[in-house]
Amino acid sequence: MKQVYLDNAATTSVRPEVIEEMVRVLREDYGNPSSTYAIGRHAKALIESARKTIAKQFNANSSEIIFTSCGTEANNWILLSAVRDLGIKRIITTQLEHHAVLNTVKHLADVYGIEVIFLNILPNSEIDYNQLENLVKDNSKPTLVSLMHVNNEVGTELNLEKVANLCTANNALFHCDTVQSIGKTRIDLSVLPIDFIVASAHKFHGPKGIGFAFIRKKNVLKPVIFGGEQEKGLRAGTEGVHQVVGMAKALEMAYDLLDEESAHIASIKEYCKNSLIEVFPEVKFNGNETGFYNILNVLLPLTPEKAAMMLFQLDMKGIAVSRGSACQSGSQKPSHVLSQFLEEDDLKKPSLRVSFSHENTKEDIDQFIAVLREI
Repeated sequence: MKQVYLDNAATTSVRPEVIEEMVRVLREDYGNPSSTYAIGRHAKALIESARKTIAKQFNANSSEIIFTSCGTEANNWILLSAVRDLGIKRIITTQLEHHAVLNTVKHLADVYGIEVIFLNILPNSEIDYNQLENLVKDNSKPTLVSLMHVNNEVGTELNLEKVANLCTANNALFHCDTVQSIGKTRIDLSVLPIDFIVASAHKFHGPKGIGFAFIRKKNVLKPVIFGGEQEKGLRAGTEGVHQVVGMAKALEMAYDLLDEESAHIASIKEYCKNSLIEVFPEVKFNGNETGFYNILNVLLPLTPEKAAMMLFQLDMKGIAVSRGSACQSGSQKPSHVLSQFLEEDDLKKPSLRVSFSHENTKEDIDQFIAVLREI
């Protein structure tokens, strides 16, 4: 039985070229980057070369790229330091955010007493941009706007330029969780005045356990991990050289192949969408009409009883899809994202997140549809 992997928003396979690069580093460049002798200096040089490679993809300065273990760590650090060190007293965000942001913001409200404002979500899953504009114009409190670029469950894409310019015009800081979009769309930080973005390598065919934060030079954050001078004194701990190099290689390949691979992925998504409509005429798709090109959130015309074992049955037939965020896969509660804009009746019906990569084929979709039809 062929396994069909359609959960690329949760994680992606590691490209063979990335694995080769990481294995080479593990074999040959095992020195501690903080050591002053040759093998340590060479390891350090690899890290700094990777930092420049990553910064180049965004037209950023390499000094603005700080390596972390993942996007979750980067989000936590930025939000905490913005409140603790930059004097932020108000955060504007949404209930659609990944829990790495949502739970952190709620924690900061409890501990530091900051004001948190959740934007209204329109029926098409987009934020209310007029409400955001009115809120940031009130600059009575130092404000941080924290909004994700591409929603990890339904693929709704934020208008980055609009939000960034609104924040700049009203002296608000803008933190954007870009975990789902890094490596899948170009972000020019020399043009877009975004203060903070984050990435996790495993979302763009790199290794797990490594990510980065972009911190614009004017924003001086302080560390939350102490014990060493690594990462310009901002994050203590011996660097995983092979992971850093692997992430840089994966990101470089993602952008070198972006036009070709994004066109293929978009065509696979469209084929999947049309195939679902053909077999299930009453099917609906959650989110806005366009949505990001690699995510499709499907609302199936089934009763909760019939849908109870659907994911398990799909898995038994070799199909890997999800209900939503992998970080919340153990929860039986309705999706915190869908509950913000779906009507009560639709919220009770089963929704599947199907997410694609350059490795998927039309045959994968045919097998998925056939199994879905069968069960």
